[in-house]
Amino acid sequence: MLDINEIHNSNLEVVELDGHELALKSFVLFTNIDNKNVIAITKEYINVSFDYLSKYPQLDNEVVFLDEISFERLYNKFIEARTDKQMSDITTTTEESVVEDDDMDISEFLKTSADIMTDEESAPIIKFVNSLFYQAIKKKSSDIHIELHEFKGEVRYRTDGVLVRHIELDKKIMSLVVSRIKVISNLDISEKRIPQDGRTAIKISGKTLDIRVSVLPTFYGERVVMRILMQSEDIPSLQNLGISSHITSQLATLTQNSYGMILVTGPTGSGKSTTLHSLLQTIESPQTNIITVEDPVEYKSDKINQIQVNEKVGLTFASGLRSILRQDPDVIMVGEIRDSETASIAIQSALTGHLVFSTLHTNRAPAAITRLIDMGLERFLISSSILGVLAQRLVRKLCDTCKEEDFLAEHHLDEFDIAEDIKVFKACGCKECNFTGYIGRVAIAELFVLNDNIKNALQQNVDDEQLMRLAQDNGMISLSSQIKDMIKSGQTSLDEAIRIGIK
Repeated sequence: MLDINEIHNSNLEVVELDGHELALKSFVLFTNIDNKNVIAITKEYINVSFDYLSKYPQLDNEVVFLDEISFERLYNKFIEARTDKQMSDITTTTEESVVEDDDMDISEFLKTSADIMTDEESAPIIKFVNSLFYQAIKKKSSDIHIELHEFKGEVRYRTDGVLVRHIELDKKIMSLVVSRIKVISNLDISEKRIPQDGRTAIKISGKTLDIRVSVLPTFYGERVVMRILMQSEDIPSLQNLGISSHITSQLATLTQNSYGMILVTGPTGSGKSTTLHSLLQTIESPQTNIITVEDPVEYKSDKINQIQVNEKVGLTFASGLRSILRQDPDVIMVGEIRDSETASIAIQSALTGHLVFSTLHTNRAPAAITRLIDMGLERFLISSSILGVLAQRLVRKLCDTCKEEDFLAEHHLDEFDIAEDIKVFKACGCKECNFTGYIGRVAIAELFVLNDNIKNALQQNVDDEQLMRLAQDNGMISLSSQIKDMIKSGQTSLDEAIRIGIK
């Protein structure tokens, strides 16, 4: 019986039927509705679906129409289920087939405009590289590392800020993998003596991802690191960053200023770029001209103008910033203040009617002020232009399934101000957390707002510790106290606090 009414149900699950692998190509899906196996199709592909069904009269399941959104979600689930199934034997296929195909024509690669999860005609190396991207997305990894050692090659993923080994393979296979990656990134496949940088784009389940590729020659062969760059729609809102609500509300208030500078500080991988783009999202509008200069452009957005630093042709942060000022900007975002020239231009921009966002590499928020002083900036310029400094970290959360009680040494109890009767936990590792002991990360941050007291203190010769005490007297909750609270509540471990460098 044919149900001509479109059903909306975005939570349908995959029902696998052996012998009907071609159904997916014909947009015929098998699912379960009201405890009954049905055939799901959509009006958009009705002709090709009916053509398939006419060839299999033995299929007596009820046929139902799904609306476009529900069908697309179910279709993507089928794609993922099929890919998962293929991943289990892809390594074996690669090892058996590739060694004989050293001279294969790898110029016949999968075009970047095609969806890597729907290609079935690929050579084993192509399938393997595609699987690396797929697994990285599934594991929510930020980077893929491919390394060659003396007798083997290794692939590692950076997940939640930590590298985790994925697979080991023969060096010959890994060399072909590197060649494949160089081809799709438009790099010179014959050049193996100098570093190369490139970009590529992949499409998985209808979603396009930009990949930044870096190839570096090492003693045993070329090493590849691929950074997965996010799209603008993946940027979390200011409220969804995970930072406490009283800090995000203060940040939102600071962004309402028409001029001044807001700095985000922290080590590499602490989420500074994501926070900056979240701040830009809160203020973007048709009436606002927002221009950024970044290295690299990590989040592509249609609503802001983005400049990519290119030092080979002289386009640095400083020169890009000078050019931006001639483009009548309202808001400027500088990816990073690396030198005194960039710092000076950014400060002058903030003083002359522009709202400026940027990042610095300092551990604590008040340290950003002394860093700018060390760069040669005058104290009165800093106090007149800086609105606030946000220092942040991304802290891994313990897996609730496998975490175990930890017994700390006395010096750790004193160092982190933890009473002996408080239970603390450590990472263990299980299937749920991919044997890492942690699932997901949460952002913690301290916001240093320059009020009148601090501006007056800046005119004197104050150091980081004095600024820190002033900030805490004015209500700033330090990163140290936040990480201690997380340890005491069992959210994270002492090892994680030490790893991210907070005491």
